[in-house]
Parts: sequence; structure tokens; C-alpha cells
Amino acid sequence: MEQGNGTQILEFLLLGFSDEPERQPLIFGLFLSMYLITIFGNLLIILAVSSDSHLHTPMYFFLSNLSLVDICFTSTTIPKMLVNIQTQSQVITYKCCITQMCFFILFGALDDFLLTVMAYDRFVAICHPLHYTVIMNLRFCGLLLLVSWIMSVLYSLLQSLMMLRLSFCTVLKIPHFFCEINEMIQLACSDTFLNNLVIYLSAVLLAGVPFAGILYSYSKIVSCIRGMSSAQGKYKAFSTCVSHLSIVFLFYCTGVGVYLSSAATQISHSGAVASVTYAVVTPMLNPFIYSLRNKDIKGALKRFCGMAARKGTTVLGLKNFLCLEG
Repeated sequence: MEQGNGTQILEFLLLGFSDEPERQPLIFGLFLSMYLITIFGNLLIILAVSSDSHLHTPMYFFLSNLSLVDICFTSTTIPKMLVNIQTQSQVITYKCCITQMCFFILFGALDDFLLTVMAYDRFVAICHPLHYTVIMNLRFCGLLLLVSWIMSVLYSLLQSLMMLRLSFCTVLKIPHFFCEINEMIQLACSDTFLNNLVIYLSAVLLAGVPFAGILYSYSKIVSCIRGMSSAQGKYKAFSTCVSHLSIVFLFYCTGVGVYLSSAATQISHSGAVASVTYAVVTPMLNPFIYSLRNKDIKGALKRFCGMAARKGTTVLGLKNFLCLEG
């Protein structure tokens, strides 16, 4: 590995959560379990929405896309960490580190935009129910999704290009389980003022503005709900928002908590532990939040599992028949 000012860095070391070898199997098992639950849970949401015609609505269209993004979000970090634990190696190459950071930012930003779009969808559905199908038509939903992708890709490329301009000196150890952008900037020996400026400005624009949009949407939703005369109508309108509000709370509060904790303490591995909440736990909990609070999703999951069971029984019966014939 070459080091020094202006030289090319070939690899970094991801320190992870603990240097103690006896803890590695526990960490491996814990994160493998959470990763499999995340993949399985979000995949079930996607399959349930795609297989049930009753769920072919804008709300569930964005939910299935959120589940897909959550799968990709966790897949950018957890598999590499599991491989490192299994091979007892902390090494990640410079190119892989930049690539991992790029995709992590991409899917994190996409999560943010999708949550904002889903808040707007709830605003239109509750405050303008008669015009909902006209406003949230298939073309407009596709346009919202496309704009979200474009904004996320551009932001991710900007941060990656800004990182490529930095040079690194002697300390190449990242006290994290993935290539987190703030940790990498702290390792640079060149001027990082422009990088930090871009991060702060983008945090205001790409996190603050969407969050303000979510708050505005829900302020209007609350006003509309308060104006309803029927108690049943109020409950039905509010119940459609609870799941989304829970995910917004988890995503933003854990994300803000991570950066506040990393700024307030210099303890090694503290940022990595805090990052688990929004990088791993939140995507894992999303399917449970929507399936437990949503009767439509629960019904679709039951129908999908029943259909899968019937197909499995049919295939098994066919195999037994062929064996008997043989």
C-alpha cells in the first residue's frame, strides 16, 4: 500500500464493531439474521403488491419501490461486512470503498425522496379524495419516481467525485463497518473544506427540504382530518398514515441521531454502532410496520402465501403421480 501526500491509496481497513475475535461469530450471526429478515420481509411486500390487483394503487406502487430500495440499501454494506468477518480480513480496496459509498448515498437519498413522495400521496388521497385518481395517475407516479432516481444519482455522483479529489496520508483505518463518507473525509490529508461545504449544503437541500415537505403534507392532512364530521372517517384517514409516519420517524430520527452522536463523541466504533439503526434496523422493520398496521397488506400476504402453498401442493402431487407412473 502506497502512502503519502498525493500518492494513490490502494486499500482501506474497515475496523467494524469489535477487535475481539471471540465476538466475531456473534456479530456475524446477528447481522446475517437481520440481513436475511430484511431481504425476505421486503421481498414479500414486493411480491404481495405485484400479485394482488387490489394493491395496484399509487400508495402501494411507492411502497414496493421503497422495499426494493431498502433491499439494495442494506446490500451495499452488510454482505461486505459478513465476508470480512468470515475471511478474518478488514481490507477493502479504494475502488470498492468509493463504489460502496456511492451506492450507499444513492439508495439512502432515494429512501428520503420516496418517503416524501409517499407523504404527498397521502396528502392528495385525504385532502383531495375526489381528484386523487386524476392527480396520482400512472404517468405522474412514474414521473415522481424517475425524478427521485435522477436526483439521487446526481447527488451520489457529486459526492463520489468530490471524494476522488482527496488524497490520503498515513491513517487508513475506518472505524466503521462500511465506507461512511464523514469517516473517509476525516482520514484525508488534503483540504476538505469544499467537501464539508457540499455535505452541509446537500444535507439542507436533500434532507431538510424533503422533510419540510413531509411536515407540510401532514399539517394539511391533520387539518383535513380535524374538519371531518365522522369519527370513523377520521380513524380511517389517520390509520392510512400511521405506518408511513412510523417509518419517517425511524429514518429521520435515527439518521440525525447518528450524526449527533458522532459529532459529540470521539469513542472508537460509536459511529458504527449508531449507524446500525438507520442502515440496518430501519429497512428491516419497514415490512413489519406496514404488514402489522395495514389490513390490505396482511390480506395480500395471506392470499399470496395461500396461492404459493396451492402451487407447491400441485407440483408435489404431480411429482408423486409421475413417480407412480414410472
